Amino acid sequence: MKRLQPYLPWLAVLSCVVAALAAAAGWEGYSHARHPLALLGTAAAPAPAWFNVFGFVLPGFVLAAAALWRWVELGAARRVVRIGMLLAAISALAFAAQGLFPLDPERMEAAGSRQHALAWTLWWVAFVPGATLLAFGNLRPGLVHALAALALPLSILALPLILPAPLAARLAFALWFGWWLALSRGAPSVPGSRPPARR
Repeated sequence: MKRLQPYLPWLAVLSCVVAALAAAAGWEGYSHARHPLALLGTAAAPAPAWFNVFGFVLPGFVLAAAALWRWVELGAARRVVRIGMLLAAISALAFAAQGLFPLDPERMEAAGSRQHALAWTLWWVAFVPGATLLAFGNLRPGLVHALAALALPLSILALPLILPAPLAARLAFALWFGWWLALSRGAPSVPGSRPPARR
């Protein structure tokens, strides 16, 4: 099973990208440059359930499993690193929750829309301190963690001022998935860590 671990982020990326492209291709008039990704999971979309499952839920759960797997492998590493990895898992679960609570663009005050917005916020709010802790904890690749912790909130909060919001959001997703792909390369390495004892 351990051999599958490096491929989990790739599975998540492939699932989300294929779901987004397939769902958009089946909806005449939909544009990735002008419409939010979550719109593909609304009732107005041709196949919202399929997109929510393969665009949000499956990738999120797969990445959460990858993060928890890494957390176990960290063993007796510094607490700051282990907390950072748990925050990464929470971020992945929040990504999945966006598909469990689809957006309703015609009822933004409805419970489902509020829960979707909460999941979206938790997705990046949990990730930023998680990546920051991994960088300060010196979990390799430390520079990647630091850059991701800085670039993700900038793409969400600042880029919409100069780019269409849907494009800025897609860049944020791309940065997040890119971080997971970088994390999947090699076993976790942190000074002073040791694998958990086998019984």
